[in-house]
Amino acid sequence: MPPKILAARDAPPRARPSGYPADLVAPMVGRTKHPLGDLFALTNFGVNLTRLGPGAASSLRHAHALQDEFVYILEGTPTLITDAGEALMAPGDCAGFPAGTGDAHHLVNRSDADAVYLEIGDRTKGDSATYPDNDLAVRMAPDGAWVYSRKDGTPI
Repeated sequence: MPPKILAARDAPPRARPSGYPADLVAPMVGRTKHPLGDLFALTNFGVNLTRLGPGAASSLRHAHALQDEFVYILEGTPTLITDAGEALMAPGDCAGFPAGTGDAHHLVNRSDADAVYLEIGDRTKGDSATYPDNDLAVRMAPDGAWVYSRKDGTPI
């Protein structure tokens, strides 16, 4: 039997566009994620082919406690925003975000063309993330589901 190979562009998009609460999803309108790692039953890390339309953000700006993240730009020129400031990225550029640093990050497409990139992250159990710009916190439940709350602990 030959190895399983697929064209990444043909991978189905994620069924639910965002797990964020309804009042916080607007910045991600125009973002499409195609989970690639799941198609191969990968369990230790995830890989998404992500497209940001003009004006869309990759996520709310966040920092993971336990999970590392990495992005590699394929097309377009998204802006990387971190605690250190902003930097324009271009095809062939990459950036990594080590867990536990508290350096919150995300990409925003401020151009008039789509930006396409690979995002890769590990799936360390018990992770959590902080969102310095929003009234949001998240932790991973024992079953691996993300559980969102407000920063004061109020459930969403």
